[in-house]
Amino acid sequence: MDNPLTKESFKNGFENSEELLELRSLLLDIEPSKVNKLYESLDNLEVKAEDISKILPEAVILSSQKEEYLSSAMVSTVEKAIHESVSNDLNILTKAIFPIIGPAIRKAVATAFDDMLQSMNQALEHSLSLKSFQWRLEAQRTGKSFAEIVLLRTLIYRVEQVFLIHQNNGLLLNHIVAPQVSTQDPELVSGMLSAIQDFVHDSFQTNKQDILQSMDFGDLSIWIETGPSAILAAIIRGNAPQDLRLVLQNSIEKIHLKFDRELHNFDGDTESFEDTKPYLEDCLQSKYKPRGKKNYTFAWFFLSGIAIAIAILSFFAIRERLRWEKFVHKLDSQPGIRVVNYGRRANKYYVLGMRDPLAIHPQRLIEQNNLKPEQVNFEWESYTSHESEFLLKRTIEILQPPKTVSIDVDKSGSVVVSGSAPRKWILSARNSWRFIPGIINFRENNLVEIEISKLDNYKQQVEKTVLFFIEKTTNLSPKQDKKLENLAINVQKLIDTSRLINREIFIEVIGHSNKLGTAKVNKIISQKRGEKILNYLKSRDINPRNMAAVGVGYQQPLKIGSKRNNQNKLGVVETRVTFKVFLDRE
Repeated sequence: MDNPLTKESFKNGFENSEELLELRSLLLDIEPSKVNKLYESLDNLEVKAEDISKILPEAVILSSQKEEYLSSAMVSTVEKAIHESVSNDLNILTKAIFPIIGPAIRKAVATAFDDMLQSMNQALEHSLSLKSFQWRLEAQRTGKSFAEIVLLRTLIYRVEQVFLIHQNNGLLLNHIVAPQVSTQDPELVSGMLSAIQDFVHDSFQTNKQDILQSMDFGDLSIWIETGPSAILAAIIRGNAPQDLRLVLQNSIEKIHLKFDRELHNFDGDTESFEDTKPYLEDCLQSKYKPRGKKNYTFAWFFLSGIAIAIAILSFFAIRERLRWEKFVHKLDSQPGIRVVNYGRRANKYYVLGMRDPLAIHPQRLIEQNNLKPEQVNFEWESYTSHESEFLLKRTIEILQPPKTVSIDVDKSGSVVVSGSAPRKWILSARNSWRFIPGIINFRENNLVEIEISKLDNYKQQVEKTVLFFIEKTTNLSPKQDKKLENLAINVQKLIDTSRLINREIFIEVIGHSNKLGTAKVNKIISQKRGEKILNYLKSRDINPRNMAAVGVGYQQPLKIGSKRNNQNKLGVVETRVTFKVFLDRE
């Protein structure tokens, strides 16, 4: 038999009592006037949509303020709604997010730029300091990269790897790694963590619900956070704060909230857990030592030294380049040289062009422009320049004129020869000029054969010779020996020169007498005087074939006023022998 104080009797007895109304108001934290309405709604099994719409916004707001479970639970629904909206009409979502796209992009670019500048500053700081050299030596000694050494020396802590492992079978569900971190096989690591857990349980008879929370290996730590169906293991380098555990807990809770069904029904296929990556990435946190005030004196000295070195090298490079350009310009302006191409190849300068063999040698210009000869290679094609300077050089080189000859080349290409030269050279030049490239004519301007000039000179020397005799005798006056010697020399040269140029000569040895005595006697004695000189020349091995002695007596007296006539008082001036040379015409 039921107790008389049944639920129905309790309800009927206290339903309208003020004490019960006040108790309900205190428990629900609402106004007493609304309590009855609330209970009437609860008693009414048919929930009206209008009533839910009134309390749902407030419930959502209260839930979001206290816990994040509602937000996580609504992610899937919101994603599907957005996907459905985009599938139906893309323009609606585009117009909605258009106002935020531009600022978002600008913010992302600015953030990336700031990160780049920070990275550059950090690289500069750690590359130009005394400590950086120590770290570089350490990197070489340990085989690690310089960036890794910098990271280790400036790091407070960093989460390098995060493993998501199934609680029941120990299989790896997902795994992420921080940038620039070398890893082993994640499946192997996951199996080892599970094996360690089992080892602890078996060896120390711990409760199966107890989970190993952390392990330390030198500067590495493993923090483990456990959920109902999965385990989150973080590999941490350095000393992480306890706040990091809250991050790990939050991530494992979100994963269980969103992937509860997949975890519960896990059959070995990990593809459905790829979407857990964002939650695992939230765990990849790090913290570095704050940068204190750095002394960049050494860095500035180092950079200044580099800048000065670059400036010096640039100065010498520019100077050498200017010298090179000046040299090429000067080389191209030289007569007989034409530069076709030039440049730098295999750390050496090169010049391609055409050069007359008579042009200046480029080596001289290299030295004048303070360039190193071994740094310049020349490749020349030979050609014949028709510039007047080279026509003259080529003419002189081919004709090889004597010093007594002057040669010039006019603008028309004619060779003009003047002066005196041996007959043989003149005859050769009259034929050889035709073989000189660029020469079109040969002109003689008062060109005299040097033999003829000598012939005239010897002729004059012979004709001005006068030999004096003692009056009424055929004996020479005193001091005539030197005259005889010079006469013999000049006559021999005269004969030899005439033979050389094929000219015929004839020499008259003329004897003279004074007017004393008869004409017949004077003529005889003058003849004998001429024959005596002729016999002397014969005695000197001079061929007398073209010579003859002639006696003229007093027929050719000296002119009045002559210096020689002043010697009439001596009576020896008219008693003399003179000479007359006759040359045939060529």
